[in-house]
Amino acid sequence: MEWSLTHFWLILALVLGLAELTSGVLVLLALAIASALTGVLAFVGLSFEWQLVGMGVLSGLLVPIAIRWLRPRFSPKGVAYGTTGTGVEQGQRYRTLKRDFDGATGIKVNGDFYRLKDDSTGTTDFPEGTHVVFKQFDGTTAVVQTVTHKEQ
Repeated sequence: MEWSLTHFWLILALVLGLAELTSGVLVLLALAIASALTGVLAFVGLSFEWQLVGMGVLSGLLVPIAIRWLRPRFSPKGVAYGTTGTGVEQGQRYRTLKRDFDGATGIKVNGDFYRLKDDSTGTTDFPEGTHVVFKQFDGTTAVVQTVTHKEQ
């Protein structure tokens, strides 16, 4: 059996497809599909340079499709990955919690616990269940404003 560039692209597609099983991000799957389609270009008889151009164009089309269209359909409902800290939480109301092992006061944003600091007073200790409005992050500390009873 004689090896050709078609075999190379198909083997690369297989390796990328198997590597996708370890990541789950779907980027490697998009690259595997692009590689398999480039194998078709090699089978048709295009030169290696045009095969590389085809791989680049196909990757440039398929990777964004996989990230923006396919990946959200495989993510759990209600989870917005990568949004914490971008300002989407500003103005949201939260109730304070006390962490079990050290008694720190904080809020949970997208399932993650963040320690608190009051915007005006700098206070870091609140009673559990206090209503607060998130303002911004200062490092890993959530800067909040206490909600008075009139604002509730």
